[in-house]
Amino acid sequence: MIKISAAEVSKLRKMTGAGMMDCKKALQEAEGDFDEAIAILRKKGQKVAAKRADRESSEGAVIAKVNEDNTVGVVISLNCETDFVAKNDDFVKLAHQFAEIALSVSSMEAFQAAKFDDKLTVADKVMEQTGVIGEKIEVGGFERIEAAYVGYYIHAGNKIAAIVGLDKVVDKAEELTKDLAMQVASMGATTLSYKDFTPEFLAAETEARIAAIEKDNIELHRLGKTLKNVPKFISKAQLTDAVIAQAEEDAKAELKTEGKPEQIWDRIIPGKVERFIADNTTLDKEMCLLDQNFIKDDKLSVEDYVKTYGDVKVSDFKRISLA
Repeated sequence: MIKISAAEVSKLRKMTGAGMMDCKKALQEAEGDFDEAIAILRKKGQKVAAKRADRESSEGAVIAKVNEDNTVGVVISLNCETDFVAKNDDFVKLAHQFAEIALSVSSMEAFQAAKFDDKLTVADKVMEQTGVIGEKIEVGGFERIEAAYVGYYIHAGNKIAAIVGLDKVVDKAEELTKDLAMQVASMGATTLSYKDFTPEFLAAETEARIAAIEKDNIELHRLGKTLKNVPKFISKAQLTDAVIAQAEEDAKAELKTEGKPEQIWDRIIPGKVERFIADNTTLDKEMCLLDQNFIKDDKLSVEDYVKTYGDVKVSDFKRISLA
């Protein structure tokens, strides 16, 4: 058997991240040929991957990055099986390296095929690391946006990250996009505005949500607990001028029944209408970025917060979460 020096083992270990014994065995099998040794380690990864194909890779690291002029942003997840691996410094470093490469491509397919180094593609490197780590490793997500300005946020622990694009560059754009990306990461918006909803989606979602609340109320009634409010609507898209006018009339009728003096109605009705809107826009608060309450000041909507930076609009956003 060919003798392999400690320096050669160390060199291969730096190149691959594999253990000392794995590197020594690979070099001995390859008779000192580094390219062949890397291929051997990759084949080991293929065997491990085949054995662990049915395992859950729900842990990992989610990393966001932007290019030098903040016009392109990406967020990717490098998935593994255990939290122990996910928190490993070398694993997180690899995820950052992958995110840097992701900036130069436009799709998951192109990312997987992109060169990691002179010898390996990203897909090859993932397979190699599967053999090195002994767990199922895979790229779980890839998102990319282009805009006049792109910013990002990575939540502590690398479990959630988001990128947000603006339609123009404004003063303190970095601050604005970081706040918005933090909002996306924390509150999980999936679309920009209630204006994005189709009538078909709203009709189906309204029916489903009302049915769920009514079902909950049956159990709450049985337990003698306070019942949940059953809304008529779930989105601002449904609140036409006629609906708001009727809400005002209902508020007046309620005040009249309560015996409130008519001269003070004008001071009370706006608050009641605001409450009606809040109670009937629950879908917007959950799914629509601009319609959510801003996490740093819940007296503002996100849309109102963006307006404090001038004539600028959010053009796009993406989020990946392992949490």
